[in-house]
Amino acid sequence: MATHGIPLAVYRDRHSIFQQPEKRRESLEEQLAGEREPTQFGRLLKELGIESIPAYSAEAKGRIERLWRTFQDRLVSELRVAGVQTMAEANQVLADFLPRYNQRFLVPASQAGSGYLPTPPGFVPEEVFCLKHQRTVGSDNVVRFNNRRLQVQPGADRPSYARAKVMLHQGFDGQLAVYYKGQRLATTDAPPDAAQLRSNKPATDHLVKRFLRHRPWKPGPNHPWRRSGKVFHDRG
Repeated sequence: MATHGIPLAVYRDRHSIFQQPEKRRESLEEQLAGEREPTQFGRLLKELGIESIPAYSAEAKGRIERLWRTFQDRLVSELRVAGVQTMAEANQVLADFLPRYNQRFLVPASQAGSGYLPTPPGFVPEEVFCLKHQRTVGSDNVVRFNNRRLQVQPGADRPSYARAKVMLHQGFDGQLAVYYKGQRLATTDAPPDAAQLRSNKPATDHLVKRFLRHRPWKPGPNHPWRRSGKVFHDRG
């Protein structure tokens, strides 16, 4: 994108990373919306305005398979011949290989001009290239995600976001951000709830409870404690 811009369209196969499986039963929300919920990659294409063209014909799918077979076979041989040992060396071989490959198999376009659009002004890549999950803010203004708890701070427009539906952005570096109607909300790490506090107690608490639940020991009928009132004579 930094070099060419945003492509107008992507010609792809019907893998599940691009679209939901056709055999999967539609949810109620999807039936009301009249379309299936996109995958993370499908959502990315939609937000960038890239037309997603699935390949249905055998010829189209075969063309894609031949392309991948070339990369998985020829490119691996190129890396081995070049004696690649590091990621930087592999990227350099790829930069030299692609122009030679395109020059040999290039097919002139039916329409002249670029197939890319410039990135719009104010474009923030981190807000698009991430994983997005819809969540509902709890009554305590806390958003939960994978054992993480984010406390949503009061905003200028509303003092509380309880029960509001927000979009949680998960960056590839693990950072989390909460968005409401396209605006990022101020958040902090929320303190652990009661369930987390109970689960984080030291193991000694479990031993104490086990000791308290243990039934008291009682001596047997022939134990010396039972014969404490009797007189014992020395047989010596």
